[in-house]
Amino acid sequence: MLCSESVSYDSSEMPSPLKGIKILDLTRVLAGPTATMLLADLGADVIKVEEISKGDDTRTWNPPSAPIVSSAPAESGHLPPESAYFLAVNRNKRSMTVNFKAPEGLEIIHSLIKKSDVLVENFISGKLATMGLGYEDCKKLNPRLIYASITGERI
Repeated sequence: MLCSESVSYDSSEMPSPLKGIKILDLTRVLAGPTATMLLADLGADVIKVEEISKGDDTRTWNPPSAPIVSSAPAESGHLPPESAYFLAVNRNKRSMTVNFKAPEGLEIIHSLIKKSDVLVENFISGKLATMGLGYEDCKKLNPRLIYASITGERI
């Protein structure tokens, strides 16, 4: 049976499938940021945590890069233009820098873990465990946490 009436949907009326889900993004470079980008695109609240001194390595993968705008804060004048790749895979995310090695930084990460539904990381296998942020450590802080670990090790 064919329907002669067309049906249209207003996407603004459709709730985002992952609205209300909090993602702690401890990823960098390729696989991890792409995975969390997709979660953010589906409405999850993604907080990307970057290395304190320079941020994600891909911020400086040029060319191409976004132009530096004249309205940028004066404190950012020393920074290079952000790469188009970085901007693309980190869209719809909030971002912050944290020093995991400092006790205050670890405290911030622990606080974020307690509030998150999902943690996504792509460090070298076992690296986060040496900092007290492995699966078992995080499960103690938040028993309902989903811990997703992406590795790209050679076979």
